[in-house]
Amino acid sequence: MRGRMMRMTRPWTRITFDPQVMGGKACIRGLRVTVSTILGLLAAGKSNDEILEAYPYLERADILEALAYAAWRAQEQELSIPAE
Repeated sequence: MRGRMMRMTRPWTRITFDPQVMGGKACIRGLRVTVSTILGLLAAGKSNDEILEAYPYLERADILEALAYAAWRAQEQELSIPAE
């Protein structure tokens, strides 16, 4: 589509956004655990099991959806730049 940017959306079932929780950042199921916290732990070398032990109210599916959400956000998008 020339001159327009299409925004792709995906139905996230475990990622929530609430201005009253962590300032509206992407969180896991309305909890005070952000997607970036999960990603930071994984980047630091923590295993899924270690994360689940540290945050017993999380589920394995929460970690997987946090990763999927991060991958979706990092996707490259082609943008049309209008010719002058």
